[in-house]
Amino acid sequence: MSQELGGPGRPTRAGGAMVAIPVAWIVVVSVIDFLAPPHIHLGPLLVAAPAITPSLGGPRTVGLVAALAVAAQTVIGLLRDPDTLLSANHQAQIAALVVVGISLVLFCVVRERRAKELEQVRYVSEAAQRVVLPPLPRRLGPLRTAVMYLAAEAEAQIGGDLYGAARTASGTRVIVGDVRGKGMTAVSDAALLLAAFRVAAHRQAPLEELVAYLDRSVRWEVAEPGETGRFDETFITATVLEIPDQDSQVRMVSCGHPPPVVLRGGRPRTMSARRSAPPLGLGELTDPRYDVESFPFEPGDLLLLYTDGVTEARGPGGGFYPLIERITGWTETSCDAFLGRFRRDLLSHVDGHLDDDAVMIALERPALP
Repeated sequence: MSQELGGPGRPTRAGGAMVAIPVAWIVVVSVIDFLAPPHIHLGPLLVAAPAITPSLGGPRTVGLVAALAVAAQTVIGLLRDPDTLLSANHQAQIAALVVVGISLVLFCVVRERRAKELEQVRYVSEAAQRVVLPPLPRRLGPLRTAVMYLAAEAEAQIGGDLYGAARTASGTRVIVGDVRGKGMTAVSDAALLLAAFRVAAHRQAPLEELVAYLDRSVRWEVAEPGETGRFDETFITATVLEIPDQDSQVRMVSCGHPPPVVLRGGRPRTMSARRSAPPLGLGELTDPRYDVESFPFEPGDLLLLYTDGVTEARGPGGGFYPLIERITGWTETSCDAFLGRFRRDLLSHVDGHLDDDAVMIALERPALP
């Protein structure tokens, strides 16, 4: 909180110092215009001072600089032609400065009002996004966790990718998924699935029953009342895992989602499901069978869960991000260190721009002392 409150102060002080530039411009133009020959008039250049001030300050600052420019133009006119109050030329220039100054002040008022509205909207949006997709705890029982979420849409923090975790009496259940589609509809569908997962994951029901419940929840909650034809339009790929505290065998149900990767000693291994179930939400069409498979997750390993926004991230040349190839040889055993390196590598591959949301979750089972 202290960082958020302290942040805005620095730009304000910098902007206040920069206001000296238009003031200095007014002084320089006024002096040169007064010293120049009678046939040379530099007064029109004074309009540049209030014109650049909106980028440096607010309405009051702009009004002050505009008033200084008008005063300077008036003084120049009086000093240049002391026998006449003001020539027609100087009167026209003063009138132009007044009109420009008033217009710029009104522009700054509207700009600040819209900026405040946008700031409030962003605040509400970020709060809502954190409710929909709260960050994972740093520790889940014996596991350490780290998450990277890169949203493709500008000004967004989340999209249709999702993840969640819940502790049980004997271990941790984790879900990672990807909603078909983008935008607020995808965020809403992700929220529905995560809510169902949080309700049911704490129960001691077998993993296959949990996944069947999630499939029914997607079908029931995504479809509008009275609709029967949307089951084939909305679906969510997902992987649901159960990681025991005292056992190194992870139990997994895959629903059309990219397979987890275990990184051990710099060697990544893809844990592909032998029989993947269809995505969640399509159960009514396919009558799926949820097979539970297992794979080892030993102390010192990193377990990587991700969405297709990672493996389908395209570089400038059009090539996909080769996850297994890129992380081969990486010896980071800390989930934070791994994700820091991974984030830099992924953004470097796509030249800083993603076409789809990308999630990477690193779960670390610390090595035994």
